[in-house]
Amino acid sequence: MREIECAVELPPTHVEAKSFTENFSDFSLAKGRIMFTIVNMDGENVGGVNLNSIDERNGTFSIGIQIDRDHRGKGYGTRAVRILLNYAFFERRLNKFNDYVLQGNEPSAAMMRKLGCVQEGVRRQVIYTDGKYQDLILFGLTKDEFMAKEGLV
Repeated sequence: MREIECAVELPPTHVEAKSFTENFSDFSLAKGRIMFTIVNMDGENVGGVNLNSIDERNGTFSIGIQIDRDHRGKGYGTRAVRILLNYAFFERRLNKFNDYVLQGNEPSAAMMRKLGCVQEGVRRQVIYTDGKYQDLILFGLTKDEFMAKEGLV
């Protein structure tokens, strides 16, 4: 969670867990976030992915992803994000994917590059975690870039 939320996740209290469930049990478009479970071919839940920060007016969005520790490095995340990018670009008619990776999270940065994302910049020392200030690496991908990468042009 340090690399996803840029913070140490403390165990929730009973009240916090109940509040989280009530607030986030409906990951629908009306809430500005659409959540999907990632399931492998054996029917095993291996993680989750969501479409979020959707700006219909400007056609921009982000994606959040978490792959369970035992299933990392097997390509589930890359395949799930590729499916979600297809959905966002072609079904939702969005145009630009924006995201960031915490400095040092090389697996996530490698996935971004593999998907065709371009490193657009660095927000220097904006996250304080693990006793020090760290950078956020900014990535972006347009629909046209995605189509070229996927051979859809």
